Amino acid sequence: MKSTILMAFGLFSAVLAWARPTPPILTSSPDGAVRVSVTLDAAGVPRYTVHYRDAEVLRPSRLGLQLAEADFSRGLRLAGAGKVESVTDNYTLLNDKRAACRYQANRRRLRFRGPKGWQLSVIFQVSNDGVAFRYEVEGQSKAVQRVVAEHTTFRLPTAAKGWLHPHAVAQTGWANTQPSYEEYYQMGIAAGTPSPLGQGWSFPALFQAAGHWVLLTETDLDRHYAGAHLSHLAPDGEYGIAFPQAPERTTPTAPLLPESGLPWRTPWRVVVVGPSLGTIVESTLTTDVATPAKTKDAAFVRPGKAAWSWALLKDESAVYEVQKRFIDYAANMKWRYCLIDALWDTQIGYEKTAELARYARSKNVDLLLWYNSNGSWNQAPQTPLRRLFEPDTRRQEFTRLQQMGIKGVKIDFFGGDGQSFMAYYQDLLEDAAAAGLVVNFHGTTIPRGWTRTYPNLVTMEAVRGYEFITFEQANADQQPSHCAMLPFARNAIGPMDFTPLCFSELPGGIRRATTNGFELALSVLFQSGIQHYVEIPEGMARQPAYVVDFLRNLPPRWDDLRLLDGFPGQYAVLARQAQGKWYVAGINGTEKEKTVTLELSKLGPVRGGTLITEGSTSRDFSTRHVTGSSLTLPIKPHGGFVLMLE
Repeated sequence: MKSTILMAFGLFSAVLAWARPTPPILTSSPDGAVRVSVTLDAAGVPRYTVHYRDAEVLRPSRLGLQLAEADFSRGLRLAGAGKVESVTDNYTLLNDKRAACRYQANRRRLRFRGPKGWQLSVIFQVSNDGVAFRYEVEGQSKAVQRVVAEHTTFRLPTAAKGWLHPHAVAQTGWANTQPSYEEYYQMGIAAGTPSPLGQGWSFPALFQAAGHWVLLTETDLDRHYAGAHLSHLAPDGEYGIAFPQAPERTTPTAPLLPESGLPWRTPWRVVVVGPSLGTIVESTLTTDVATPAKTKDAAFVRPGKAAWSWALLKDESAVYEVQKRFIDYAANMKWRYCLIDALWDTQIGYEKTAELARYARSKNVDLLLWYNSNGSWNQAPQTPLRRLFEPDTRRQEFTRLQQMGIKGVKIDFFGGDGQSFMAYYQDLLEDAAAAGLVVNFHGTTIPRGWTRTYPNLVTMEAVRGYEFITFEQANADQQPSHCAMLPFARNAIGPMDFTPLCFSELPGGIRRATTNGFELALSVLFQSGIQHYVEIPEGMARQPAYVVDFLRNLPPRWDDLRLLDGFPGQYAVLARQAQGKWYVAGINGTEKEKTVTLELSKLGPVRGGTLITEGSTSRDFSTRHVTGSSLTLPIKPHGGFVLMLE
């Protein structure tokens, strides 16, 4: 008994000797506003804290990674803290919120010694708009390593509130297609509230914390890691990292959890933080730290607008004559694209689709085609299916499309966030780029910095989009507040294919809750490399000429943006710039009139502009010229406006 006690005491002493507590190691942003402090306690557990000026926006939160062969979550010893280095990067995006991006940060590498003499590095990059950190594992083993758990946490302050997206249960939903990031946000809930679906919360996660705003997400996820989300339970407001559920893999034996050889690096964990929602909306942190473009030949990538029949006319519209009419519609609107959705391969056929592509080119329009992604992970019957999963079949199909004159693909119904799916996404992007095809992912995961790494990725769904509004009245009723939520979370991390804009009444007797001014505003408020519009030719023909001209002349891509006003789920007013001209859009997601005062001088010298909003009814428009650098506007319940500045 005595020897057992002595042995236990000796082991405890060895741990204490191995894991010595360290004083805080500080890294600050270039402007000094954002500070990260890292400590190592007596048990060898590393933690980090994030401050914005004097406010603690993340309380001490855990760091750590657990491999099957080595536990880097406790018993660690600090092996070294590198000097703070300055990081500067200038780059261009083709399909995101800002064209010319400039990133400045301070970087520090902390090295921890763990089991077997292996080393875990934690790299922090602290910029004026937040913090990014990732792990790197180094060791001598040549074997494939597997991550069992990631022990990173985010511990929010007491009284923090969240605007959070419930993560879906895998293999649920229509044709077993979940998770596809298509739930409604839970708004203004207490930090630590369990998810209603029992599977945690999706990235991005927005919080109001200590008088500031925090957005949590991940980026730069390569083929050697799985997509993560926040844990279901968060005691004391401390959210952990949750990995995909068991079915979220491409085949029953494909990798689910992360696995790779050494050395190995994880995705960046991203904490966007600022005193206002403007920081959240305007930040490019998720692309700032992403891997630069893997191809230098991106001349075939052309952002733009698209005509699209499926939203209102459904599967029956994928026939030759209807699609020819929509090509004419796109040409008349001066939109670059026309998307032909599911069943084109059987209801039109390859040869006639190639004929449509030639006709479209004669009208200066390019065709996009829909594909089912599936191998065996979902039961969605829509065709073409099983053409993309096997590499040889996929490359042959993409080559055939290239020869037909097709310019892009919409790929739908993915099955989760397991590592094998993350690899599959990137295989699709690389093979599509080789064939000169742009890509739109639907029924998909969220953007994770890939618009920078793969410029041919023009947009992703990962949102409860307009198609749901056409399915049932309950979705139409929730559209106003839902749309007022999206600029502050989902669209803040990358392009979003919500497929906006409908002036017509909906099929099946569904009543639109929004005004026409609200719908028009979404064409500017939401950003997507290709913006697919719901409205059909007959509905557009009924609109005033000034509305049609506005949509006809919208720029194909945006250079910059500013959030002018807003609050998640209530209202949003955003300005986007293209070719030196600012376009302002605002929506009211509430049932009460909202008055906003816009200080337009923040956008530069302003003489005035043209305002388009509702008319005498919710289905009418009105327009007028406004002057001055300050403008006070009432926005009707579920209403909206656009303003083109001079």
